[in-house]
Amino acid sequence: QVQLVESGGGLVQAGGSLRLSCAASGHIPSTYRMGWFRQSPGNEREFVAAINWSSGITYYAVSVKGRFTISRDNAKNMVYLQMNTLTPEDTAVYYCAADRAGYSVRYSDAREYDYWGQGTQVTVSS
Repeated sequence: QVQLVESGGGLVQAGGSLRLSCAASGHIPSTYRMGWFRQSPGNEREFVAAINWSSGITYYAVSVKGRFTISRDNAKNMVYLQMNTLTPEDTAVYYCAADRAGYSVRYSDAREYDYWGQGTQVTVSS
């Protein structure tokens, strides 16, 4: 069982930056894929980015590519999401997630992920 705890959310002005962190407890097998999703009121949970725990291969939603960067620190069991050039449309609760079968091509499907954190609020003011 993996437990995930997000941190780093907050209020930022449009054009600003935030760095989210996700601390994972327990051993993370090399087959895992770690992801970030977000959800705003009235909307479904939306894929943001993912990274293969072993290879470091990354995946991004079109809406964040070039602005957000996902990374991991295997030694510390940490996953990060660096968010730059934020816009009000990025306002949401951001969730860290872990997929045990990280070889699936459905990296953007929330149903593929087995473990979830509690979320951290990101609010971008205009």
